[in-house]
Amino acid sequence: MKQKPWKVMTATALMSSLLLTSACTSDHESTGSNKKEKGTTANIEVPVTDYTFDTAGNMFAYSEFELSGEPLAEGLGLDLDVLDARKLDKPTKFDYTAGIESYEYSEEAMYEVTEKSGLGLHLIHGPVTEQWAKKVHKSNDEALADRFYELADSVGYPREEIFRNMFPTMIEYASGDPHYAQKVDTEVYSENDDKTYVPVYQVDFQSLRWNRDKMDKILTPSAYGAVFLKQALWAGDFLGGFHTVDKDEELEAKTPNDDKDKNIALGVSSADGMQGMILTEEIWNKLNFVRDHLFYNAKQQTLTKATGSHYDPAKGFVYLPHKIQVVEDGNELAPNVKQLVVEDQRSLLQDQWLMLWPASEFYGITDQRPENKNQNPAFLAVFDGAPYPSAAKENLDNNPSNDVVSTDPYSVNRDVLLQVFKNIDMMHFNPEVGAFVEENNGNEQGKRIDTFQAGYTMEALRIFERAIDGLPVGYASGEDAKGLGTAEGKRALELIKKQADFIVTKLMRKDGLVANGFVIGEGAEQSEPTLLAQLGAIRGLTAAFLATKDEQYRDAARTIYEAMDNHFWDKQLHVYKTGKDEMKYNPFVAGALSGVLRVALNNLNNTEADKPIKSLERETIISRYVDFYDRIIDGPSVKEGMQASEFWDTGDVYIKGDKSGNTDGDHVPQVQAGHGKYGIAPILLNVEVKEKH
Repeated sequence: MKQKPWKVMTATALMSSLLLTSACTSDHESTGSNKKEKGTTANIEVPVTDYTFDTAGNMFAYSEFELSGEPLAEGLGLDLDVLDARKLDKPTKFDYTAGIESYEYSEEAMYEVTEKSGLGLHLIHGPVTEQWAKKVHKSNDEALADRFYELADSVGYPREEIFRNMFPTMIEYASGDPHYAQKVDTEVYSENDDKTYVPVYQVDFQSLRWNRDKMDKILTPSAYGAVFLKQALWAGDFLGGFHTVDKDEELEAKTPNDDKDKNIALGVSSADGMQGMILTEEIWNKLNFVRDHLFYNAKQQTLTKATGSHYDPAKGFVYLPHKIQVVEDGNELAPNVKQLVVEDQRSLLQDQWLMLWPASEFYGITDQRPENKNQNPAFLAVFDGAPYPSAAKENLDNNPSNDVVSTDPYSVNRDVLLQVFKNIDMMHFNPEVGAFVEENNGNEQGKRIDTFQAGYTMEALRIFERAIDGLPVGYASGEDAKGLGTAEGKRALELIKKQADFIVTKLMRKDGLVANGFVIGEGAEQSEPTLLAQLGAIRGLTAAFLATKDEQYRDAARTIYEAMDNHFWDKQLHVYKTGKDEMKYNPFVAGALSGVLRVALNNLNNTEADKPIKSLERETIISRYVDFYDRIIDGPSVKEGMQASEFWDTGDVYIKGDKSGNTDGDHVPQVQAGHGKYGIAPILLNVEVKEKH
């Protein structure tokens, strides 16, 4: 990640009941407004159809946006240092859209959920926090405050430079109302020399809470799992290197002991390192809560603990159920669980792959197996005992029979990872047809294979295979390396290949599109193909190609992509239709489209060896990418488009005397100027695209 032009602001001293985060503000010189070009979206309307925040869809989409942001732009040759959030569409519209908008939208939305909104249970009540508080004989809030000081020290972040009224989540709820429940505090906190200023809400999160009465207090694996995916991807980015203490300059890690030098600290920078530590602390507590409280024993019909490597599905399924209701204890400031009630005991494929993917990413960060020679030394330094405990040695060898139960980050994540993987295999894979069914009621599999869900399960399995075999994940998940060849990795590859063959032989139609699904005993569905199904198939087949190096899967993905572009692209409106005569976008569609445009640029675009396909020319893909973000995400006006609002780091700085609520002149308002009485959080909303008459 590039060094951000941040100026750290000093905040008031930490009180035991007030939690903290790293502080950062824009230090750009004023360049004046760069107004969005008029007329680029003049022929469409993109009204919002639903203001509900869907946690799973949003965090999934923003994970794809992240990967389609800086990593994509840099991989295509962009020098990230030339990007300036206040120079709209420079150096090119694609560079700005990918390097600034796609990337920063994804980061801010994560913080909104995990640090500001209150959409879930407070980290004060996390299992690790409670364990530590008892050990040091302090209250939970005091123990967590001390812990954050320890994390700050590890990354060279000054203790006195902290924010107030943070709401770090231990685990997140399924949905909520993203409108702010009170007036956002945009008063001046600190002024810059160019009339820009830092608003109070940027250093004190108290005015950014959502209404708890409007939260769906349900624990759904795809929701807390999608947040986990965001947390793991950003933690991997922030903690993937070291930095100098005196100049805050990023250093490539050479050994796990580099930080023993007094002038070298963990994290790629002080501020980013602090965020990486906070995210890791949240993940660590979440995983212990999930492993010890949220698995469901189908035979006993009760919640229980996961056992990871010791788990045998043949003796009875123990899995993550679709819905668990949380009855809170009534504490408004830091709610805790009073009771957990299983509302829907089904195992849904979407829930499982949206836990497998992030747990695989986090495995890649925490992996301390001696046989893994590919591990980043910077990650080893984070989990060497300080600030995070190292793994139980029994859990690092090749002998599962001696594995022990441990709360350390590697071991608890491994327990969840292996149990979810086994359940995807045994509960959702149908060996007779060679495909993943979308649900299992705890006793038997369903009959339907959903093309989108199967495709993304393949991508999750690809990341799992890389992680378990000791190959780079995160932003480096496309890089080649020699793997460990584990039994689990081999099985994952088998499953990917079988599902890929099923898509090619059973789901692909004569027109090159894929069916939306398949019902065992009946055959491929004959319903009008959806854009979502095509995106899932392309994503899955590209994953199969990357995992197996078998060119037939790339060829199939290219065929579907060409058919998708021909069938769904509206040449007049410059957007993809999502179904027959409709253009209805939700976060899952938006995220999948962003992901497919990325793999098209990286893996499917025309090469000298290919028979040229016009829609897979790099320039064509880039134009589709820009149109998607410009028309669907940003929208044609400040009241339209999926992105509800934005922060300073995508250009909307605060300027003294400017009451426009949109200082960069684009189509995305500042948070307090967005929809609703007090404004709305920077998240994605459902929209419908219509031709403007």
